Amino acid sequence: MAQQEPVTSTVEDGVAVIRIANPPVNALSAAVRGGLLRAAQAAGADPAVRAVVVAAEGRTFIAGADISELGKPPVPPSLPEAIAALESLLKPVVAAINGAALGGGLEVALGCHARVAAPAAKLGLPEVKLGILPGAGGTQRLPRLIGAVPALKLMVAGDPVGATEAKSLRIVDEVADDVLSAAKALALRLADKGRPTPTSARQDTGERDAFEAAAAAMLKKGADNPSIAACVDAVRATFDKPFDEGMSVERAHFLRLRDDPRSKALRHVFFAERAAARIPGLPKGTRPRPVAKAAVIGGGTMGGGIAMSFANAGIPVTLIETSEENLQRGLERVAGNYATSVKRGSLTEEARDKRMGLIEGKVGLEAAAGADVVVEAVFEEMGLKKEIFGKLQEIAKPGAVLATNTSYLDVDEIAASTARPGDVLGMHFFSPANVMKLLEVVRGKETSPDALATAVELGRKLAKVPVVSGVCYGFIGNRMLARRTAQAERLLIEGAMPEEVDAALNAFGFRMGPFAMSDLAGLDIGWRIRQATGKKAPVADALVEAGRLGQKTKRGYYDYSGDGRTGTPDPEVRAVIERVSAEQGVTRRAIPQDEILERLLFPMINEGARILEEGIAARAGDIDTVWLNGYGWPAGTGGPMFHADSIGLPRIVARLRDFAAASGDESLQPAALLVRLAEEGGSFAALDEKAAA
Repeated sequence: MAQQEPVTSTVEDGVAVIRIANPPVNALSAAVRGGLLRAAQAAGADPAVRAVVVAAEGRTFIAGADISELGKPPVPPSLPEAIAALESLLKPVVAAINGAALGGGLEVALGCHARVAAPAAKLGLPEVKLGILPGAGGTQRLPRLIGAVPALKLMVAGDPVGATEAKSLRIVDEVADDVLSAAKALALRLADKGRPTPTSARQDTGERDAFEAAAAAMLKKGADNPSIAACVDAVRATFDKPFDEGMSVERAHFLRLRDDPRSKALRHVFFAERAAARIPGLPKGTRPRPVAKAAVIGGGTMGGGIAMSFANAGIPVTLIETSEENLQRGLERVAGNYATSVKRGSLTEEARDKRMGLIEGKVGLEAAAGADVVVEAVFEEMGLKKEIFGKLQEIAKPGAVLATNTSYLDVDEIAASTARPGDVLGMHFFSPANVMKLLEVVRGKETSPDALATAVELGRKLAKVPVVSGVCYGFIGNRMLARRTAQAERLLIEGAMPEEVDAALNAFGFRMGPFAMSDLAGLDIGWRIRQATGKKAPVADALVEAGRLGQKTKRGYYDYSGDGRTGTPDPEVRAVIERVSAEQGVTRRAIPQDEILERLLFPMINEGARILEEGIAARAGDIDTVWLNGYGWPAGTGGPMFHADSIGLPRIVARLRDFAAASGDESLQPAALLVRLAEEGGSFAALDEKAAA
């Protein structure tokens, strides 16, 4: 069977309708670019054609360039060439934007002489999120169309705007339900009047002083982001350079950024997040169960945040507590969170009221009876969770997914407390649950395929990034975090201070180091877990015993007696650390920043390799996705496993062996998978590619 051409053209009532069909998102592959170029040339040469419309099949106009082609030898024609072929036609060309027009997709639309968008369309230039900038004329055409300041803001934010806003910005000329018919009608009207001035030929980009002021603010805020500086420089060219010279400025920046390690890392992030959505081992044809109503057990900070996540997605949810007093406290906390959003301007009062209206509070587990999914979010105590799930097997309706929000407990043990283990899995939200993007979906040994598919699909509906994990202590993220936490404690005992350890991670790109984070979360949380598991952390335990619980007591690893949020080094903490070092017979020493960083990160990478060995994570990219979306790993380094490849696995193996020998801690010996890859000259990226083949 012959494969359909990705670009076709038909003449309808004097209008050449060029249709792009390159599922799933009509990416601008070489075949699409070539098809656009040939179709434009054919329309220009056909005397029966009075005007042209560029349209697309499916729910997307064009989602952008084919990112997999970046860094590979170019295949002609280039996207700028294809766009120039459309723009240079002497017949009017109108873009019929039926869905998302992102990146190169919007650049194609900007090369047309006019644009019509469907009400649900989204338009944007998200290239900065991939560490590059628009490279097919976006930095030159958009400022000439809407002005330099709004154009720069759109590029630097990287977020799309809806059709209505796009019309107010003058990006689109019309918004219409029947976008193709409206585009054809507009194209014929323009043909009667004469082709509009091409965007590239326009000169007015706004006031230079206003642009420079806006640019200075953006450069200050994004001082560590080279893409922003490149966007500023390219847009600045629209003031005093002709279009072709401006395109040269844009192209030079694009090529430089494309080859920068930061962009390579961000492109890895892009693909890793999409790969994480593919569930390995799921039988073909598995469909998720319908979810029309949810229930959340536990109205604390986590439970309330999970309930908000459902309400934010338009799913009615029942928040369940054990007493009226606890319930009211939980609902007030939710209302307070929404009130804060309204005050900040990120939520309208109307939207707040609608979301609050979707959250119903009830006392007693019986209130979970009508829910399609039940999420348990009570205290991390196995006995309590098993008791709840033992009751839920009788209360929850048949087919309801029963999820635990546990962050480290055994999901299989929880499932064994029910007579319906196939319905049970983990849905590990991250705090604050209504904000954080990561959702670890924990597949138990008895979890049914459709229950797993339901949790993953639900995660997407809740605007989360779902990653499937197997069952083990701490799953993917917290299991690796435990390695970093242990090393951070050990560094204190050997000679470092909290501010030195935190500074090493801050310099790497983390917004918060482990000790500042512990103070924010509360030192008592880790202490309770250690009490339950029999683990020890001499420095952390000593601080808790001294009543230093973090920001909540204005004393933790740091002193918060000032504004309650800004921590400063505390001599009392130094004294506690030095006392613990002496008690353990450790002679303290100055520890260089590079050693601190290696000792924090390399054991995590090592644990990631073990997680892959055991099949807890399906892909190294899944591990990266967890750490990027749940733990603040700096995106510009691609995640722990991508970072390991960039450092070189042989170096990591050698350093881990050094750490194990120096400390006597055999758990620091490199994992078998890590050793094998290092010896074979392999990488985690190649491992993922092989698994996907």
